[in-house]
Amino acid sequence: MFQYLSANIPHFIPWQQTIGVMEMIVKGTIIGIVASAPMGPVGVLCIQRTINKGRWYGFATGCGAALSDIIYAIITGYGLSFIVDYIEDPHVLFWLKLVGSTLLFLFGIFTFRSNPVQSIRNVSHNKGNLVHNFLTGFAVTVTNPAIVFLFIAMFSQFTFIVPDRWLPQFAGYLFIVAGALLWWFTLTWLIDKVRNQFEERGLWIINRVIGVIVMVVSAFVAIWTISGNSIPSIY
Repeated sequence: MFQYLSANIPHFIPWQQTIGVMEMIVKGTIIGIVASAPMGPVGVLCIQRTINKGRWYGFATGCGAALSDIIYAIITGYGLSFIVDYIEDPHVLFWLKLVGSTLLFLFGIFTFRSNPVQSIRNVSHNKGNLVHNFLTGFAVTVTNPAIVFLFIAMFSQFTFIVPDRWLPQFAGYLFIVAGALLWWFTLTWLIDKVRNQFEERGLWIINRVIGVIVMVVSAFVAIWTISGNSIPSIY
């Protein structure tokens, strides 16, 4: 099997020269949404605050999580930038993409099997202020550095690191934040609309749907890569 894969490794065009701003905007948005969507402790806290305190308190919690995510994303990107010359080799890039797809698939399984209800905790009905909710959302997320592994998987799969092209790279990081904020804005809007009907089972359903989507997409990308293709550029 390994001989077959090695014989069919595609000759990727050097991706630092082919990736443009628009492509990085799309990739950054997707990465931001995927990193934020699973219903971990901060996601559950965001929903609880939206129901108990109001939509903007929940959104402020999500904004704190987004700040933590971009910090870890930049740390991940900075670390990977040191091995860009190495991973530009077509053989290395091919295997890196397969490993990234495998890690994302495992992440999808973990998300599908996890029970977000276990993260529910008592939330004070004292609203506090938006800054306090923002800071607590940041604190809950920043204490989970394991998200670095998710960023490594996504960055390798999406060939996200382009250190010699500062504008596309800056756009990518900016839209990781934008994707995360889009997710939290949409989630709090939906929860606010159905707050009187929302039940704990809804958390479980959200996680299962997200897990299935991640597994399907990662499996498709792995098959696409093995077949001798790369993710098409939209630049």
